[in-house]
Amino acid sequence: MFITGSEAFPELERSFLNAHSAIHASFRIFDLRTRLRSAEGRAVGETWFDLIVHVLRAGVALHLTIADFDPVARSALHRGTWRSLRMLHAAAEVAGPRARLVARAAMHPARSGLLVRIAYWGAAQRRLGRVCAWLNDLPPATRAAALRDMPGIRARLTAGPDGSWRPRRGHLPCLYPATHHQKLAVFDDRRLYIGGMDLDERRYDTPEHDRPAAQTWHDVQVMMEGPVVAEARHHLDSFLAVTEGRVAPGPQRRLLRTLSRRRRIPLWHYGPVTVANELRQAHEALSDRTTNLIYAETQFFRDLRLARHLAGRARTNPDLTMILVLPAAPEDVAFENRSTLDARFGEFLQARALRILRAGFGARLFIGGVAQTRSAPRAEPLDRDRMNGAPVIYIHAKVSIFDDDAAIVSSANLNGRSLTWDSEAGVYLNGRRDVGELRRRVMGHWLPRDAPAEFFALDSAVRAWTDLAHSNLHRAPAERRGFILPYDLTRAERFGRHAPGVPDEMV
Repeated sequence: MFITGSEAFPELERSFLNAHSAIHASFRIFDLRTRLRSAEGRAVGETWFDLIVHVLRAGVALHLTIADFDPVARSALHRGTWRSLRMLHAAAEVAGPRARLVARAAMHPARSGLLVRIAYWGAAQRRLGRVCAWLNDLPPATRAAALRDMPGIRARLTAGPDGSWRPRRGHLPCLYPATHHQKLAVFDDRRLYIGGMDLDERRYDTPEHDRPAAQTWHDVQVMMEGPVVAEARHHLDSFLAVTEGRVAPGPQRRLLRTLSRRRRIPLWHYGPVTVANELRQAHEALSDRTTNLIYAETQFFRDLRLARHLAGRARTNPDLTMILVLPAAPEDVAFENRSTLDARFGEFLQARALRILRAGFGARLFIGGVAQTRSAPRAEPLDRDRMNGAPVIYIHAKVSIFDDDAAIVSSANLNGRSLTWDSEAGVYLNGRRDVGELRRRVMGHWLPRDAPAEFFALDSAVRAWTDLAHSNLHRAPAERRGFILPYDLTRAERFGRHAPGVPDEMV
């Protein structure tokens, strides 16, 4: 079990270096400029580019799929994917003729229907206009390099006589609403690395989180052996064919997935058809079996169906409690001051989902945010990168634990997108020793080092966490015990805006 990049990144480096025959992997982001952290990694170079060269020279076959993104709506991510792909092929050239590399950028094939594309044509053209303005501000050589890494943009633009770029008139771009969001790797068909963590400098952090708020990143990843490894390998070999609609998803026992396929004749549809929703089903089924405590960490909690299911379960079981740990605000809102409709709609859905939970659980629910134990610089009242005078810690983990009986560690947030549209993968744990250790580690991460047993006990944790969070609320940051604070639901409600007609799965 690895909490934060300071634990996960060195283990991933060692796993690549110790592979004997083959590595099969799929990540949303895989940036070869990321610095190496382990002693074993630094012995072969400074960055992941050097590590990949070393692994390929050793004769290990590398099969890597990196998610591609809608080039209009997510142009920066699109550019990053193709830059990584270019660097991978450069590493193979440096490694020499023994290199065995299969690397691909994979766009989810689902497209929004014609009527949706027409409705969003103006917004798409404005986004393209902003991309053109950014390109035109670059020096010519830098601009050419940027376009090289944006193959999905080039066909949508036209060059003027002075060499500047502008959107093509009358062009109706395709919209790609879904993506491959999973993060997993299989080593020699023996070990599986899986969870919520991609690879780049942004995602590296330490358990102390003692850095600027915008550089914090809390995540959880696990390394596993056993039958689940074969299931993960089969998934990696087949998920592209499944999303293209060429094959149906095969049965799994320990690996949990969200998979969707493109519609054959999209017209008014926003997104794809769901063909596997095991992550949603597992959360619902395991909550039905839980007696005392559901503990969850997630980047987003926006799925109204899951909120209603959990609230209904709380009404039928008066002993059921829940602890939910969330980031104080979405990353783009907290650190970029973004206030676009999609950002506001996401906050609207989350506030609504949390109100549903509160109605069902009442005082048996604790919703927490986390912040550092130091004071932040003086801020405007609407800044979302701080909580009660302290810099936030950004939570990206996707962990759900049900008593000490079962747990899910995955790439999926608890929102409609992750549970319905995007390609996601996670694992189901039911060994009591493993589940208990996971629960103690993830809960203990936020608590003071001397936290007594009541903070972990299934029947008293919610009360203890609630008391601690409200006690911290009235203390100066440096005097707080642990990182935990109450989540400020009213700020999300004030910021949120409903977007009638837009499906919840979009955010």
